[in-house]
Amino acid sequence: MVFWFPLITWALAVGVAVLMSWRGPHPFSLAVLVDQLLRYILVFPVGLMGLWAFMGHVFFPAQAAASIGWAPSPFQLEVGMANLGIGIAGLIGAFLGSPGYRAAVGIVALGFLGGAGIGHAIQIEETGNLAAGNAGPIFYTDFLTPLAVLGLLLIQRVLGPVPQR
Repeated sequence: MVFWFPLITWALAVGVAVLMSWRGPHPFSLAVLVDQLLRYILVFPVGLMGLWAFMGHVFFPAQAAASIGWAPSPFQLEVGMANLGIGIAGLIGAFLGSPGYRAAVGIVALGFLGGAGIGHAIQIEETGNLAAGNAGPIFYTDFLTPLAVLGLLLIQRVLGPVPQR
């Protein structure tokens, strides 16, 4: 599941964003698609991935560590709690957050997930650790997810406000 869950959350984010954009006001606009994509990236890759990682590191630490190719560690509780905060913040930002709130979620996610991605890269280089939780899709989504949030916020700022539904 460690291999598939990041891919599933991204597929859901893109699929639901396209569906909600298609169901939205017509004529279709790029601003609506960007808004929906941002919203559902916050729901699925940020929100649900954060909650999923929280549960894995806090409630199933041995399995979570094994999936990354590591031994269990007391630090997993801290990692899990950080994931919990990011996950909840992503869900709040999806439906209640202002652009500034969403940017803050993106920055925190970039610091934490981007830092984790750098750690995974170091492990791959130094130890050859190609475990699914270290070198699989999670490695790429650790960078893609926060950069997508921040990039879409920038595009949203350039495009201007979303037409009211």
